[in-house]
Amino acid sequence: MQKLVRSDRHYHKRKPRRPWLLLFKLMVGTGLLGLCAVGLLLLYLSQAELPLAGSDRNSQLINSRGETFAVFSDGGKNRESVELQEISPWLIKATLATEDRQFYNHFGFDLKGMARATLVNIKEMGTVQGASTLTQQLARNLYLSHERTWSRKIKEAMYTAQLEMKYSKDDILRMYLNEIYYGHGAYGIEAAAQMYFGKPAKELSLAESAMLAGVPKGPTYYSPFNHMKNAKDRQRTVLSAMVATGEITQQEADEAYEAILNFQSPKQPSPTDKAPYFRDYIRNVVVGELGFDETLLEHGGLNIYTTLDPDAQKAAEEAVAAELANSPDLEAALISIDPRNGYIKAMVGGVNYKKSQYNHVFATTRQPGSSFKPIMYLTALSSRKLTSASKFSSQPTLFHYDDNRKTYSPKNFGDKYLGDIDMRQAIAASDNIYAVNTILTVGAEQVIEMGRKMGITSPLQAVPSLALGTSPVSPFEMATAFAVISNQGRSVEPVAVLKITDASGRVLYEAKPAKSEQVVEASAAYVLTHLMESVFETGGTGNRVSNEIKRPVAGKTGTTSTDAWLVGFTPELSTAVWVGYDKGKTLGTTESRKAAPIFAKYTEKALEKVPPKIFPIPDGVVSVYIDPDTGLLATKDCPDKKLEVFIEGTEPTEYCTAHGEGEVEPVPTPAEVEKKESHSWWEDLKRWWMD
Repeated sequence: MQKLVRSDRHYHKRKPRRPWLLLFKLMVGTGLLGLCAVGLLLLYLSQAELPLAGSDRNSQLINSRGETFAVFSDGGKNRESVELQEISPWLIKATLATEDRQFYNHFGFDLKGMARATLVNIKEMGTVQGASTLTQQLARNLYLSHERTWSRKIKEAMYTAQLEMKYSKDDILRMYLNEIYYGHGAYGIEAAAQMYFGKPAKELSLAESAMLAGVPKGPTYYSPFNHMKNAKDRQRTVLSAMVATGEITQQEADEAYEAILNFQSPKQPSPTDKAPYFRDYIRNVVVGELGFDETLLEHGGLNIYTTLDPDAQKAAEEAVAAELANSPDLEAALISIDPRNGYIKAMVGGVNYKKSQYNHVFATTRQPGSSFKPIMYLTALSSRKLTSASKFSSQPTLFHYDDNRKTYSPKNFGDKYLGDIDMRQAIAASDNIYAVNTILTVGAEQVIEMGRKMGITSPLQAVPSLALGTSPVSPFEMATAFAVISNQGRSVEPVAVLKITDASGRVLYEAKPAKSEQVVEASAAYVLTHLMESVFETGGTGNRVSNEIKRPVAGKTGTTSTDAWLVGFTPELSTAVWVGYDKGKTLGTTESRKAAPIFAKYTEKALEKVPPKIFPIPDGVVSVYIDPDTGLLATKDCPDKKLEVFIEGTEPTEYCTAHGEGEVEPVPTPAEVEKKESHSWWEDLKRWWMD
């Protein structure tokens, strides 16, 4: 009988299965995988860049004192960023007590608050209470919409974690207080403090802080401008929260609630309305010339450091407003440049920005009239064809040009003719006959070439009437050209943007140091400057405002039927002022005289903290006594003699014999010249000091 044999393996006992152990291993494995995933996610978030901020994160413009004066914003948003130390401690405490009491203790998410809010919402069967931290609110305001979707909540959590990783708590709090919406177009606590109370955020009292800290929960519902009772109720809630956190006593809360608050009118202009024409100009420079993307400019949080001088800008706006207050529809432009470095110090492009955003500073359709003449006279002086003593007869004249094929017959204003006059008299009286004689002597093409060197870019017609400013140019070009005269013949390209940084302070652009180019001899520029000072002296076309100017100044008026100008300079500022109508309306006598007072008021106010300075005398300039009638060197017998300046080598060499063969008047020493040049300056300085 066959014997059956079983393998030994069939006699091994099976081990019983343990399901709890498998479950434990699965849980541990899943947990480890989850931790790894979370770790990788956190590592990714720490390395990843935060997205471009939303529309509330606007670029800001900073003036020469480091102050924010405007922002690039859409939708009429009013925003002004400040540092944390520039915000009232009461406002900070009120905000934390109301919005996020555990702000400095959590990592972006308040787990206890979330659990508490969940229980309350379950009990009430609805969304009654939220638990968003300040960091979550900041992430939502910067990067997300306010829609209630799971995808938005996930993104919010990610951005919240990134903010906590990349920024300190103080930085997050600062960004939050500069981003949060306080109603009526005010974004950030500085804009809100200015709008509601007309003061900076650092000066807010406890009562004011409690009022503002309550607004963001419902900017329309809790706005004191819209619903004062709601705002006061909310203020009480904020004060109670501060008592609960121990920040204030109940007595302090009661006193703050009872305090009378002085609100601004809701229609007060926002602080970001400063220098709007300059702001628009900066936009063109940053996008058009520097090549920055407009989206980055609008929403990239750039800091744009500009050359704008807040004192000069205020002086410019006040001068224009004062002179044109009672002149409906009359427009004006003022542009002021530091001739030494090209910095644009002030810009007013019109009388009312809300009414018209057109910047007249860059209008190339206005005739400069006689204010163009200094460019021609500089051409004549530097060519050596004419000097300050050169004479022409001021009388009705028919000029022939273009090989006698054409004629031109200019007239003087009011048909006033002065007979034989020199260049000083011609500039002071703005004589047209002398001017046309000059351009025909030196050549219109040479005048155009000089204008190009000095910064005139508009088309110029090579005709005799160019001498009288018939070719349109912009105020910006005129201020640039006159800056060359003030800067001893050196041209410096105007600049408005010095540096641009991103929100984290990284430098994206920095202007190169200003380069100056000697486009005309310093001696020629000084001689012309000396002659142009006569415009503000007796007999000069700017004499009526001479009492308002207490410092050495040179300039030239210009008047056409539709345009009134005064372009002038000191050693520190080159300024062009234009006044006229937009629709081609002719100027009356009163309107045509408004440019000079604007120039005078602006110059004195802008430089009120700067002592008067004389124009420095460069090498290559000589001063001699001449006889005014003959233009020759004066003798002791000449009844009248005046000290005149010349480019060295162009001064008269013959002596006057019209009054006898008298003893020669000695040439003054440099010390005597300096003393004479400084005399009026000293009188101006004394008047400036006494005033």
